Amino acid sequence: MEYKKNDMLTVTIEDMGHDGEGIGKVDGYTVFVKDAVIGDTVQAKIMKAKKNYGYARLMEIITPSPDRVEPLCPYARQCGGCQIQALSYEKQLEYKENKIRNNLIRIGGFSADELPMEPIIGMENPFHYRNKAQFPVGVDKEGNIVTGFYAGRTHSIINNRRCYLGVEVNEKILDIVVDYMEKYHVPAYEESSGKGLVRHVLIRYGFHSKEIMVCLVVNGNRLPASEHLVEELRKIPGMTSITMNVNRERTNVILGREVKLLWGRAYITDTIGNIKYQISPLSFYQVNPVQTEKLYGKALEFADLSGGETVWDLYCGIGTISLFLAQKAKQVYGVEIVPAAIEDARRNAALNGIKNAEFYVGKAEEVLPEKYEKQGIYADVIVVDPPRKGCEESVLHTMVKMQPKRIVYVSCDSATLARDLKWLCGNGYEIQRIVGCDMFSETVHVECVVLMSKVEK
Repeated sequence: MEYKKNDMLTVTIEDMGHDGEGIGKVDGYTVFVKDAVIGDTVQAKIMKAKKNYGYARLMEIITPSPDRVEPLCPYARQCGGCQIQALSYEKQLEYKENKIRNNLIRIGGFSADELPMEPIIGMENPFHYRNKAQFPVGVDKEGNIVTGFYAGRTHSIINNRRCYLGVEVNEKILDIVVDYMEKYHVPAYEESSGKGLVRHVLIRYGFHSKEIMVCLVVNGNRLPASEHLVEELRKIPGMTSITMNVNRERTNVILGREVKLLWGRAYITDTIGNIKYQISPLSFYQVNPVQTEKLYGKALEFADLSGGETVWDLYCGIGTISLFLAQKAKQVYGVEIVPAAIEDARRNAALNGIKNAEFYVGKAEEVLPEKYEKQGIYADVIVVDPPRKGCEESVLHTMVKMQPKRIVYVSCDSATLARDLKWLCGNGYEIQRIVGCDMFSETVHVECVVLMSKVEK
């Protein structure tokens, strides 16, 4: 049967898609329903109809799933930040494990029995885990300053200063910023006209150090009466760094390149395991410190270092994994395309007195061949932690050419992971271990670590 726009359907949700949407069938017609979870029976209204499937809006939950929970956050449905807060945490983990497995089967072409999956690493408390938050600032229809998060798939701001994924002090910081803006008539940025000043408030928090960083992203070179803002923010215990970031571009990119110090230090420090890191407003740093320690612990376990190995860490960022590995390896080489990140990595190595880690700026596919072919630097173990788009094929070629005994692949997107593993398995490697790690509770994203070893002929 074919349906059309605005038709009302009753559907039982049997599965969930990549973005957390519920999936059910009515007379063979597939319906995707955002905000519905596995086990719900719902009434839904078709918003967009195709021949064999349609997208529908959840109108009413007729029978809730036994795994449905009441979201902590009253904005969970509108906000784009969380997708699966209405699903019990146990089932969130199951959903994520299935997502990894299904991608490896569907995209990687592996069979279920050749996937040595270990139980996903979950969180004890799946809320308040983020050490970084970026709040857009704007104005509502009445002209009041608002800050919060973007509604799903849009740039309209939901006025909410209490996010249950972030740390609790964020709310207090936002109150101070908005009060300052109102009192001193500091205008919020308007995307439509490109006018106004304050665009975003970036907050970072050191889970171990308890240090706080506040960075205002500004469409200009100065903040009027900024000393009054500083005075108020300094009253918060742990306040360490207050900066402004200049971003005058009319784009969706949050941060500009230039950072100006308003008060304190230009960075905060935090630790993962027993390694200390300095983090600036521009640094890429994992957002979930509790789970990062578990994830890196797994990567280290998979690398199986005994002290004599040469390790390459590709896409190394500010050296977070490299320095972790350097504790057990003979020599670690990190490669990253962002020059500022490499400066951070070198500084972090010095900060920890680590002398067996070297860092290179450049594309992995260019740096590796040069070091390998011209200088004969090989690798016993290669660790890769690429961005969401996965590894460039040229990087995979070079990795295989270097013939490491083991490859440890850390991934934040199991679809591109599946594609890359398929390639590596066709070129002399086999999967030994796979484990998911829930770094992003209440959302559909999941990290994963895979150990591959060279097939002995």
